[in-house]
Amino acid sequence: MHDHTRRISWMTLVLVASAILVACTGGSPLSLPGSPSSLYVPDLLDRPQEFNGKDITVSGAYLNRYGREVLALGVSTLDNGLDAQPLGEPIWLEGFPQEAAAELHRPGDAVYGFVRVKGRFETGGPFGAENAYRHRIVVASAEPIERIRRREYRIDNRPLGEGKVSLFDLVADPARYNGQTVTTQGYYFWNSLIYVLAEGVSTEEDGSSPQPIGKMIWMEGFPPSVSGELNLGPNNSFVWGRVEVTGLFQGGGNFGKDGAYPGQLLLDPNNPGSARPLDPKR
Repeated sequence: MHDHTRRISWMTLVLVASAILVACTGGSPLSLPGSPSSLYVPDLLDRPQEFNGKDITVSGAYLNRYGREVLALGVSTLDNGLDAQPLGEPIWLEGFPQEAAAELHRPGDAVYGFVRVKGRFETGGPFGAENAYRHRIVVASAEPIERIRRREYRIDNRPLGEGKVSLFDLVADPARYNGQTVTTQGYYFWNSLIYVLAEGVSTEEDGSSPQPIGKMIWMEGFPPSVSGELNLGPNNSFVWGRVEVTGLFQGGGNFGKDGAYPGQLLLDPNNPGSARPLDPKR
């Protein structure tokens, strides 16, 4: 339905944080000899034996995906923010405090962002999941260097008028509407993995990393011609916007990705009239 996403490198945080710390310390952005309290990931990777067994403070890119927490030089993602991968050799993190990750990037399948970590560095391994890591940090404390703020857009829980069914009613009693053609409203969200009609969408302040939030149902067949009137990600990597849609509702089962949705709405992709944007692009 849309162009394939492409992988991009996420390095901005590394460069910005380096500039901040250099301005504060007057030192080199990647090497601060004799100052184990002001380190970067490359310092540890270039001279692991020098810091082995020492308590350090290090800045790097935190990544938590599938419960694996690492510190790296940076992170690469797809255009839609998904499929985050560490850049360079990652360092295993043990005991990272989750409150330090509360305001980082959360595209939907991972958490990542630039952080400052204090703890004991160890080298020689093997460490971590599947004993796949040569180095680790036993974390004593951590803090985010960047703080990501998000905006939420939601529909109201109210009747839509004669002949229309609220999304909240569809989710609350999906079996009641099974097999019926219904008209409803919500936020359409697509990112190549998820196709839903949701109560709302949350984005970062610049509009990146959108995620569906609240009540939702699976939805397929959204007309491609209407997608162009909504909010589009780089290279069409995601689509979202408030819409009114009409389609065949199926409820009372497990639908969509991982069977996680109580109902699904099937639209006619060849009928632009089955979907109508309700908001201008943001």
